[in-house]
Amino acid sequence: MIGRKKAGPNYNKYGWAFISIAFALYLIFTIYPAIASLKLSFESFQAGKYSFAGLANYKRMFGDAIFFQSLKNTFLYMIIQVPIMLFMALIIATLLNSSALRMKGFFRTSIFLPCVTSLVAYSILFKMMFSLDGIVNMVLIELGILDAPYQYLQDSTWARAIVIIAMLWRWTGYNVIFYLAALQNIPKETFEAAKVDGANSVQTFFKITIPQLKPIVLLTAIMSTNGTLQLFDETMNITQGGPANSTLTISQYIYNQSFVYAPNFGYASAISYVVVFLMIILAILQFSVAGRRD
Repeated sequence: MIGRKKAGPNYNKYGWAFISIAFALYLIFTIYPAIASLKLSFESFQAGKYSFAGLANYKRMFGDAIFFQSLKNTFLYMIIQVPIMLFMALIIATLLNSSALRMKGFFRTSIFLPCVTSLVAYSILFKMMFSLDGIVNMVLIELGILDAPYQYLQDSTWARAIVIIAMLWRWTGYNVIFYLAALQNIPKETFEAAKVDGANSVQTFFKITIPQLKPIVLLTAIMSTNGTLQLFDETMNITQGGPANSTLTISQYIYNQSFVYAPNFGYASAISYVVVFLMIILAILQFSVAGRRD
């Protein structure tokens, strides 16, 4: 009978040793806050301390008009901005992947450059551009389109539109990188075969490019949806949620409940978990739709 080989050193302990610090930090700064905030969402501040309040914070949402307004605004941004951004990213990535395009490095850098700008800085820049004495009013007056400067940020429709434009400028290039990387993995023979069969650029884009990129499109759709549900910097710095809460987002309302109004961390935590729940539901729906289309 052949004897068993002597067992080598137990490398598992070295693996755990290497990841122990990162794992400890993950527990302290991610898992513990998540559990603590969930517990806090069932509590309210009374008599100088937080005490269990059951579902009171969650019930309060059903009668909170501002909460529903922030929810409506957030979904409006998501429904309008996400599809436009992803479609623009697909088109730009296709153009950047073209063999006929020169100076690809310059254009790719230019498209991605907004993604590395500070969220606060670019938001303030857009606020300045559309202010009463901003460059937009100056140009339109010089062209004779306006007789007097217009207060875009005091108009609820224009204020929402400016937030969406700002987000498109900031985040489209981020998705372009994903699509461009995926496009470069599609065999060129596929496009050449389509060209030989007589397919034009539009047919190739919708019949070959988009189906080949379906997994990446799903990934970017989920990431963009989650990002929009957590939208904060743009509305905070461009409109402060105004006029009359017409641009207020859920994340900004959570911030207001925690630090602007009389602090109510229990209610803010409850709203936060509603956002988590919405993210999960939307991700499941997106996966379901993608699965049915397969």
